[in-house]
Amino acid sequence: MIDELVTVLQIAIAVVIIAVWIFRPRLETGFRAGNAKNIVEEFAVYGLPQWSVYAIGITKLTLAILLIVGIWYSSLVQFAALGMGLLMAGAVICHLKTKGDPLSRATPASLMLVMCVVVFYLG
Repeated sequence: MIDELVTVLQIAIAVVIIAVWIFRPRLETGFRAGNAKNIVEEFAVYGLPQWSVYAIGITKLTLAILLIVGIWYSSLVQFAALGMGLLMAGAVICHLKTKGDPLSRATPASLMLVMCVVVFYLG
């Protein structure tokens, strides 16, 4: 039962990351910081340089792929979950530091962080 939960969480984390970074980077959502209309503008709201959008995006996509591959090669799971969890913790911090933004904007990153912690400890 625990193995199945971990597998479902691995897939869920990977699918969300792929959706955000491949299919939705230009999509305006209610979870973007400040008045950002896309991911590049959101990183600017956080005060991060433009190159960091690409570095973080590539890293997150790589870790998402490793989570999927980890279904068959379990030795990858903890590494991928730890890396993704650290990035999600950074995302939560960025959301919380954005003045004037409601706490609800940190919800997706917070949920992803919790899922990464569960995968790390149970995987």
